Amino acid sequence: AAKRRFRTAVSGRSGPRSRRKLSGTVAGISVLAALGLAFVVLPLLGLVTDAPWGSLLHSVSSPEARDALRLSLICSIGATALAALLGLPLAWVFARVRFPGRSLAWALVMVPMVLPPVVAGVGLLAAFGGRSPVGGFLADHFGVRLTFSPIGVILAEAFVALPFLVVTVEAALRAAGTELEEAARTLGARPGTVLRRVTLPSVGPALAAGAALAWARALGEFGATITFAGNIGGRTRTVPLAVYLLLDRQPEIATALSLVMLAVCVGVLTALRGRWLGRTA
Repeated sequence: AAKRRFRTAVSGRSGPRSRRKLSGTVAGISVLAALGLAFVVLPLLGLVTDAPWGSLLHSVSSPEARDALRLSLICSIGATALAALLGLPLAWVFARVRFPGRSLAWALVMVPMVLPPVVAGVGLLAAFGGRSPVGGFLADHFGVRLTFSPIGVILAEAFVALPFLVVTVEAALRAAGTELEEAARTLGARPGTVLRRVTLPSVGPALAAGAALAWARALGEFGATITFAGNIGGRTRTVPLAVYLLLDRQPEIATALSLVMLAVCVGVLTALRGRWLGRTA
């Protein structure tokens, strides 16, 4: 009887009243979906319409904009490399190894995704600042100061970007399973060979997608960067910091840089939507 009712509902033979209810539900959901889309699109459309298109090239090529773009590109690439170096082993451990406290460890790694960026910067100061054991040791013995330096920018960006890579690669490792790895080990392959020849190729697209997401997140980082690395022109002033600083005195440059950031983010997400995050019908 339940199966017959299900087939009747699916086939649309449940009567005019049910069809009217279904149509009303679909209409209500569609209205809310349209409002949600407008809520997201209108600020982006406002940014596009407010952009100084006539002087866009001049604004982007100004000294302030060039320095911010150069520093953002260098530091975001460095942060992505650091996130990949540390995040790939983390993803493998979470996907393949069972150990006590695994759920807590996973939650801690994911915390930067939801932690207020300024709080992340305060934590970085406590852990790597000049008065911390790690920061003090590096400064005293190697003359390396992590705060208010490009290295500090890379650390701040990597801290907030790493979870995006971990969660993407971990999901791919779980989906891939262990059958091919076990078959390779049965045939006598060493663990390093299995990792290099089987595991990494199987999650290659996910690793690329995770790296792209991490890079986009690092590129747009603001709170942790300004708290931990400061806002020093030509040294730690990335594009988000430059936008914040120039919004009052040179709004055309701030808007032009915002448009560049918007284009990069849309491009990354569009590419990932088609290749990794799923396809729309």
